[in-house]
Amino acid sequence: MTRALPFVVVAALVAPGTAGAHAVLSSSSPGYRERVERPPPVIILRFSQVVEPIPNGIVVREARGRTVSDPARLGPDGRSLVATVRPLARGAYTVRWQTLSISDGHVVSGLFTFGVGTRAPAPTEAVGAGGPTAVEKIVRWLSYLGLAVLAGGLALRLLALPPVLPERLEQAFFALLGAATLVVVDAGIVALLLRADAALQLPLERFLYADLSPFASGTRFGVAWVWMTLGSVLAGCLVALAWLRRSRRPLWPALAIALAVASGFSLSGHSASEPNSSPLSVAADWLHIGAASLWLGGLVVLAVIGWRLDQRARRAAFLRFSRLASVLVGVVVLAGVYLGLLRLSAPDDLWSTDYGRVLALKLLLVGLALAWGAAHYLFVRPRLASGAELPGGRVGRSLVGESVVGVTVLLVAAFLANTQPP
Repeated sequence: MTRALPFVVVAALVAPGTAGAHAVLSSSSPGYRERVERPPPVIILRFSQVVEPIPNGIVVREARGRTVSDPARLGPDGRSLVATVRPLARGAYTVRWQTLSISDGHVVSGLFTFGVGTRAPAPTEAVGAGGPTAVEKIVRWLSYLGLAVLAGGLALRLLALPPVLPERLEQAFFALLGAATLVVVDAGIVALLLRADAALQLPLERFLYADLSPFASGTRFGVAWVWMTLGSVLAGCLVALAWLRRSRRPLWPALAIALAVASGFSLSGHSASEPNSSPLSVAADWLHIGAASLWLGGLVVLAVIGWRLDQRARRAAFLRFSRLASVLVGVVVLAGVYLGLLRLSAPDDLWSTDYGRVLALKLLLVGLALAWGAAHYLFVRPRLASGAELPGGRVGRSLVGESVVGVTVLLVAAFLANTQPP
């Protein structure tokens, strides 16, 4: 069963789903996020197949939510919907549409925005769009956790663990990384669906046939999602290849890709979207996330896999990881201090704003993890370096405790990423 795991992972990641033959939106006038200088008298939606109008087929709303369109009617070609709009003032508008696909009887739906004399907002900022929910924050935490275990596990295997592992630990290692890859990919898919659902405001049975292209290709979140999903799949394939060939060589490009995937969080987060963002803030955020993933993920894999080695190999792995963790912690702290100063406009923001309070909780947990790691560095590491034997169970349980703190740090970081800075 375990030997078949890589094949299952690759099949689950790369197997295409069956596409239904329902109608899709081919084009619209005005176009997606188009800025027009003259108010359009009608909204026209063109589809790939014959459609049938249904109630609320086209609803155009202005920035305050007031409807400014008349009921939609079928175009002369049978493949388009047309709705007359009232005289539009300068501003941003949201178009929500739904129609019946004649070929398969599915109701297809979607949303786009346009602007009259002004910039059109992103779909996630459309009228009625909801903000991140608690479920979205949990899903983001799973993405963080999966990526941390994937990147940290790869780094630990290449830089700290012995070149050859016992067969049972080799199987456990690849099973853990395969599960982490699935978590990253699946959590990303769920995150896209939840974010799109918040803007489309559709029940699940119709949301499954919604047009998600505005989110997947028209927003920073969507572009990052495409890159992270494809990158994670490729990293998972390389991990499976390493298992099949019993070679560590494919793990090096897998590690590079996993670290590159971490940039998707930075490119779609506060560091790239806030008014004071810059390439430097994006780079600092990527270093912060990447170093934290290697540190915390490596710690988890060391506790789960590395501490089950024999005494000599365990000692060597602990000492190598300790040296690596010292560098990673320095990067995490320096980048975190820079980002904190960038996002907090005043010291009292730390306790007077939601963002500051979540950040303060994260700092406390990071401080606890650092103190725990310092105890290992100051008391456990010297004894191991001198060749002394330590009770494996006690140190192993301590590593598990530190790992739990690290996983909690990732949870708080997920809530912080979805909280608006002051």
